Parts: sequence; structure tokens; C-alpha cells
Amino acid sequence: MKPYYYSLNEYLKETYGCKMYKLALNGGMTCPNRDGRLDTRGCIFCSAGGSGDFSGDAVIRKNEKAGIKCSDFITTPQNTQLPCITAQINAAKEFISNKYSGGNYIAYFQSFTNTYAPASYLRQIFEEAASHESVRILSIATRPDCLDDDTIKLLGSINAKKPVWVELGLQTIHKKTSDYIRRGYELPVFEAAVKRLNTVGIRPIIHMIIGLPHETKEMILQTADYIAHCEASGIKLQLLHVLKNTDLAVDFQSGLFHAMELEEYIDCLGSIIELLPPDMVIHRLTGDGPKNLLLAPLWSADKKKVMNTINRYFQENNIYQGRIYQ
Repeated sequence: MKPYYYSLNEYLKETYGCKMYKLALNGGMTCPNRDGRLDTRGCIFCSAGGSGDFSGDAVIRKNEKAGIKCSDFITTPQNTQLPCITAQINAAKEFISNKYSGGNYIAYFQSFTNTYAPASYLRQIFEEAASHESVRILSIATRPDCLDDDTIKLLGSINAKKPVWVELGLQTIHKKTSDYIRRGYELPVFEAAVKRLNTVGIRPIIHMIIGLPHETKEMILQTADYIAHCEASGIKLQLLHVLKNTDLAVDFQSGLFHAMELEEYIDCLGSIIELLPPDMVIHRLTGDGPKNLLLAPLWSADKKKVMNTINRYFQENNIYQGRIYQ
């Protein structure tokens, strides 16, 4: 039976002949939305960990049983020290060894903005990760306003030797929403970054959040249709999570918006999938925030149930990727 959508696992098996596991790493960078260049508060939904709660340096701290030590340290642009990237990779591999031991990994720089540093520093950490014998793909999460010419050139040179993925946090195309969430850049900045990445052979992966406050289903589908036609290779679809100790949590607890119900989310998701081109890789259909921080929606904590419900809905409603893509 034909799959309902083109999943990351399907793409990896088609392209590389194997399943891969992501190793979340911390490159020691911050974000222009946090260091004062744009703001000091971060995006309204972002936790203090900057999406890096499961990164390799956190694994080293929390899981001493890994027994990984490294005498070499890297000095970050913020003048702090982190274990070397190789140590992070090895610790992360050890941490997930009971789940996966296939030997093929994606080195994923996840926390904060992972090109927010001089190209000389980025070269040090990215090339160390890419040269690791277990790493097949280098994946970098960043902002479109943090990709200068030297960084684009660096990413292109690494991509010529080993595949590089670049994830860009778009979230929405609607200015009112982007201002509310404090994204910090306008849509033309995103468009320019996508174009420049494509010139070095990198088609980016775009992050989109479903359920942003006050966005209607029509607005959500407008963002999805825009991504479908923006020369991206893939998309990450993320349910809006309300996490403790964020400004979004303050608004939620004040009753300024409601968190999506499961039925609402799946209805939007099905419509989005049908809009996307058949060859666009779906890197994620939803997400699971840290359970100790999650305020809403609580149903999202049961990921197995969520995925089973999504797949059943797709089957019952004959939803498949690209059905109405033009």
C-alpha cells in the first residue's frame, strides 16, 4: 500500500539504504533574540534550553555512566567551554545504544541558532562532526538572518564532501503572528536565505508551527502552501507546545488563546499534507516537548497514541501527500 506521506525514514532508506538516528549536539551558540542584538527574551515559545534539552552536552552532564571524557575543549563565541564535538557524539551514541546500534547517524546541531558565530568557529565544530566515522549527514538548525556569505560558502564546501541539511525556523508567513512570537526577521530575509542556500546545493528544511495563537485554519494552510513552493527539500511540522517559564505560558494561563485539541490538529495536518509536493520529505508530523515543562496540550505527551490516531485518520479519509498540490 502506498504511504500516506513521504517520511524521513522512507527517504533515508531510499537514498542511503539504511535507517539513521539523530545525535543532538550543542555548538555553544546563543541567538540574536537572546543576546540583545534583536531582543533578550527569545521567541515567545522557546524554553531556556533553546530546543536543546536532549543535546550531547546535556547527555554528558546527566549520564555519567557513558564514561566519555575529552581533554580537548572548544571555546564558544560566548567564552564558555563545552566538551569537544567528538565527545558529544560518542556520549550521545552511548546514551541511545539501547534503542539503536546501526552505526549510521545524523549529527544534529539543535540548540539555539547554530550559525550565529564566525565562520572560523563554525568550521571547527562542523568539520569535526562531519569527519566522525559514524556520521553520514550533518544537520544544522538556524535562522535565515544568521547566514552570511562566509557561512554559506563553508556550508557549501562541507556539503560537497558530506550531505549538509540546513533547517530554517519560518513557523508562519503571517506578519502579525511573526511579530507576536518575536521571530525577529521579515519574510524577504527568509526568501533570500533559501535562494542563497540553493546556490551552494543545499535545499533547506523548513520549520512550521501549527496552532499559533489566533491563526485560523486558512492562515495555517497559506503558510503550508507557501512552503510547498519555496524550493525547500523538506518540512518539519510542529504542534505548538506551551512550555513552563515562557512568555507564551503567561498568555495561555491568562486565557488569551487556547491550545489545539487533537482533532483540530489532525484536521489541519491532513489538509497540509495534501498541499505539499509528493517529493517533499516530511521530517516530522508533530513533536513532543519535555514532559517536565509541558503545560499544554497535554494530549501531545502520548506520542504513540497521537501517531496512531494520525495514521488512522489519514487512512479513513484517503489523505495522501500531494493530492491537491499544484
